[in-house]
Amino acid sequence: MHPEPPAPDPAPTVVFTDGSCRGNPGPGGWAWLVDGGPSDSGGEPHTTNQRMEVTAVVRALQALPGPLHVVSDSTYVVNCFKDRWWAGWQRRGWRNTQGKPVANQDLWKELIPLVLESGRPVTFEWVKGHSGHRMNDLVDLLATQAADSQ
Repeated sequence: MHPEPPAPDPAPTVVFTDGSCRGNPGPGGWAWLVDGGPSDSGGEPHTTNQRMEVTAVVRALQALPGPLHVVSDSTYVVNCFKDRWWAGWQRRGWRNTQGKPVANQDLWKELIPLVLESGRPVTFEWVKGHSGHRMNDLVDLLATQAADSQ
């Protein structure tokens, strides 16, 4: 008898995320969306665009099980993981390369463990915003509607 081979990891769920801000700072919104699947959005009355971009990914990772592939038009979010910014931040005691405190530390400290310590694969892909990409345009609309409702 031969043991059963391990089951392959299921295909990752592709989730599109976006943040929006009316004024920076100002009223903001975040959203995430799975094509043909679930979505969510929300906002804050006084925030920044970058905070909303990170919040969108935090909320998606909290809501969706299994392997995830995050598609975002935010180089701030994508490059944190593609270029391992988080490793330098942690090594330098949450200081950036200029020695200043990392911006939005509270959100990064929430997001980084969700990505690295969740026991599931999470990958990131950058897509150009406002370029006619159907899903990115849809999630952008949800985020801007959430910002407008603040």
